[in-house]
Amino acid sequence: MKSNTILTETERLILRRYKVEDLHDLFEYLSDKKVVEFEPYKPMSLDETKENLKWRISTDEMIAIELKSSHKMIGNIYMGKREFESLEMGYIFNKNYWGNGYAAESCTALIQQAFSDGIHRIYAECDPNNRNSWKLLEVLGFQREAHLIQNVYFWKDENEKPIWKDTYIYAKLNVDK
Repeated sequence: MKSNTILTETERLILRRYKVEDLHDLFEYLSDKKVVEFEPYKPMSLDETKENLKWRISTDEMIAIELKSSHKMIGNIYMGKREFESLEMGYIFNKNYWGNGYAAESCTALIQQAFSDGIHRIYAECDPNNRNSWKLLEVLGFQREAHLIQNVYFWKDENEKPIWKDTYIYAKLNVDK
């Protein structure tokens, strides 16, 4: 199990490892249909969130985002290690905190940290219908590299046929390396 250390701080946020006490804050957004609309999972029950939290605590790839002002955990960023000095980035935030710049603030800090640690490339995949997600990537300086057509499905319809989805792939290179 990983420690519950603070990874970095920004003006308004603490970026840290998950801890057991995050259960109710995590449940608040993982149980929300609007928040998980583009995720490969359905809204979670409290028991499912409890199991998911165990994994989050055990990995160093999930970073909890906490407000300095209230110490409420409002979302997370995923920074998954990949081959060739690359990371895959993803994020999800409590909808009550959307539109405040918290995602951009926390992603910027983690991108800077990853690049200073020698990472060559960070990429992200998102649903083309998730405009807020790909607009954030563009604000962060990511370039759209691909639009994959019907490349993935998470769900099946009532006839057990896949519901295919497209994917945008964005990436940002470490130009100072």
